[in-house]
Amino acid sequence: MTTRLIASTEESTGKTAVSLALATIAADRGDTVGYMKPKGTRLQSNVGKTLDTDPLLARDVLGLDAETHELEPIVYSPTFVDGVVRGRENAADLRERVREAFEAISEDTSFVAVEGADTISTGAAVDLTDPEVADLLDASVVLVSRFDESRDVDAVLDAADRFGERLDGIVFNAVPDAQYDRVDGEVASFLESKGVPVLGSIPRVQDLAGVSVADLADELGARMLTDADTSAYVERFVVGAMSGEAALSHFRRTKDAAVVTGGDRTDVQTAALDAPGVNCLVLTGGHEPPGAVLGKAEERGVPVLVVTTDTLTTIERGEELVRGGRVRDAETVKTMRDLLERHTDLDALL
Repeated sequence: MTTRLIASTEESTGKTAVSLALATIAADRGDTVGYMKPKGTRLQSNVGKTLDTDPLLARDVLGLDAETHELEPIVYSPTFVDGVVRGRENAADLRERVREAFEAISEDTSFVAVEGADTISTGAAVDLTDPEVADLLDASVVLVSRFDESRDVDAVLDAADRFGERLDGIVFNAVPDAQYDRVDGEVASFLESKGVPVLGSIPRVQDLAGVSVADLADELGARMLTDADTSAYVERFVVGAMSGEAALSHFRRTKDAAVVTGGDRTDVQTAALDAPGVNCLVLTGGHEPPGAVLGKAEERGVPVLVVTTDTLTTIERGEELVRGGRVRDAETVKTMRDLLERHTDLDALL
């Protein structure tokens, strides 16, 4: 049996999509597959319980019969960690819980995808970091990482050192077009000279990055004040809290952004509409802007959204959506599978 731990250097690297895409490829190659995520960290309330949504997607995509507590033996929530700090949880018992869940998941399987936590350090409080999980389950490791600048190799090398001989290699995901040739060339050569095999470089795909303005409006419960096209994607949020003049200089340096500001800040709203990298305005507090602002937004084709929440709450919710990328579903896994087949060494990954 092959046990693969898919870990990541940071949050939101595409780890779930890679894990499930690999499992579907293995299944099509004749393997009987299983999946588990020992520490659930992408949490939301579901029927009165706090659960990680990734194992639920895995069960649907892979057609698994496993129980939720087997797919996700530990719900690594803030409340759980508080219990650890107060001595209510025993690390040895938790490790045994993970081991028993894995035995149930892996019975009669030939390939198990084990998804790591949001970072490889998560779980240190109970001796269940991703390197410790790899040892516990005797798993080999594939590391998933982004690459936006040269300093990102530091995190890769640090992770490689912590996983040691269990690390089989790294896959770079969502590599920007401007960095792709460099990553595929000198960065890969450098890492391989350090003993870290690069198993693939997946280019950034718009459909898997950020959220559309339409999805953002839906998720925020926003009212749309213009008839502008809402298919553009938002990848970052900028708070319009400075003066209009300072805001314009700041907005012009951003790209694929949503500007979040109060409905009464017409100077900031006007500045945002003059910046080519702003894809929508999100006005907080339920306040609508003056007609002149809406007229300019219509002219420029920039959607204007109004929400009743305050700026901080709106930003937090918006960033949570962007960190998750496009809503995770079977179509996302299918897209990632195609990318893995075209841009990685699948035999090495499997």
